[in-house]
Amino acid sequence: MIPDRGTLGRDKQPERIAGMFDAIAPRYDLLNRLLSGGLDVRWRAKAIRALALRGGEVVLDLCTGTADLAIASATASPGAAAVVGVDFAGQMLRLGRQKLAQRGLAGRIRLVQGDAMRIPLASASVDAATVAFGIRNVERPESAFADVFRVLKPGGRFAFLEFGVPSVPGVRQAYLAYFRYVLPRIGSLVSGHASAYAYLPASVASFPEPEQVVAALAATGFSQVRADSLSLGIVYLYSALKPDQR
Repeated sequence: MIPDRGTLGRDKQPERIAGMFDAIAPRYDLLNRLLSGGLDVRWRAKAIRALALRGGEVVLDLCTGTADLAIASATASPGAAAVVGVDFAGQMLRLGRQKLAQRGLAGRIRLVQGDAMRIPLASASVDAATVAFGIRNVERPESAFADVFRVLKPGGRFAFLEFGVPSVPGVRQAYLAYFRYVLPRIGSLVSGHASAYAYLPASVASFPEPEQVVAALAATGFSQVRADSLSLGIVYLYSALKPDQR
């Protein structure tokens, strides 16, 4: 089981978190670009490359939000044949569907409201799975890992992005100051929702260390588990394989 590094885990009831994301949905994409300095696009591209798509796969994008990573999966070269995006926040999905319609992707990407701990898909039904910055919002991340393992076909790949804290002296202090003081103020000003952007640094601080996440994935049954540091440790790209039992 992944240890809880703080009290925040007890506040992650799906209804509360979904309501928070629904409230910030209109400004969510803008703030992602603004607060990451545009690096979020590069991070998502690395996650897609970790899937090693050959073309024609069915991909699950869990905690899909407004479908940015689902769109990246579908339009990668080679891209997935079909993507299913799952999220519990209805307003985020509504905005995601608008983006799909604008890009002519509604026929290739299906967005479904559902819980990451009880994915509304059949066992062994997808070739690959992704998450972008959503695992830390799940009430029990290990339950989400187990259900991703269930829906993946043998030989399927899982790649997800999550925030970390840099370990390089100087960089760490500057990052923590930005994350704790600057980011919440900008987020609150732009979104009009102060608690959501106070929650963000608190949720990152309470998320387990990379080695604990790797151990939890391995305990679930995944093999070839990796945690790769991106942008000096601001973000980690986790990747894993469901073993082919044939």
